[in-house]
Amino acid sequence: MNAKIQRVCKDIEKAKEKISAEQAKLRDLERQKTELENLDIVNTVRGMNISFTDLAELLKQVNANTPTTSGQVGSKLNELAASAETVPPTDNNEDMEDSE
Repeated sequence: MNAKIQRVCKDIEKAKEKISAEQAKLRDLERQKTELENLDIVNTVRGMNISFTDLAELLKQVNANTPTTSGQVGSKLNELAASAETVPPTDNNEDMEDSE
């Protein structure tokens, strides 16, 4: 095979390896971002000292008063509200209120 062709083939392989490594890095960074966003949301909600029942009601009100361009946001709020309603209240909510 021609030396120039071999060199180009090697460069192509190197470029593919770099792209693959960067894609893996990007996926990891996106995962970390999602985890940090979720943690921020959980901490914000916990800081509100609100029960599951009250949180579900609040989410319903927000969902009812907020027009969305995509049904995705509304459906996610409905899912969250529904799941919060099915979880029985625990003493943890009272403990959180007492601790602050």
